[in-house]
Amino acid sequence: MVSARSSDVRIGTGVDVHAYDAGSPLRLAGLDWPGEPGLSGHSDGDAVCHAVVDALLSAAGLGDIGGLVGVDEPQTAGVASTEFVRIALSRLDEHGWRPVNVSVQIVGERPRFVRRREEAQRTMSELVGAPVSLGATTSDGLGFTGRGEGLAAIATALIERG
Repeated sequence: MVSARSSDVRIGTGVDVHAYDAGSPLRLAGLDWPGEPGLSGHSDGDAVCHAVVDALLSAAGLGDIGGLVGVDEPQTAGVASTEFVRIALSRLDEHGWRPVNVSVQIVGERPRFVRRREEAQRTMSELVGAPVSLGATTSDGLGFTGRGEGLAAIATALIERG
């Protein structure tokens, strides 16, 4: 039997994957990364923000980013993905949820994330309104991330009744 208290806290997971696009600027974890190849996508391709949106929505049982903002809609073309996070947070709030914390792991050969980790964590934590921890790893030359074709972001969000 599930206690009433256990339903006041939920966990969700989100995953996003994008190919590199040398013709676009890189936007990742809400930051611009000059000199790095961008990520393909209908919006700015910020895989960290997209994974966070899906993790938050998943935790609340509210679907995913495609149902939230219409990933192929003309009005979302080129939009900063931080706006998608704001929309997801508003949806959570409408349903009585608030984020407790979010953890994101980036998998890719670039950018070298460690030098901007603190800045990215601050930016994402301010955006989400809760602590966001970020980590990065490579895939040791394996798969599309290892070949340097793109990157993946995997997010886990903990939310609670507000």
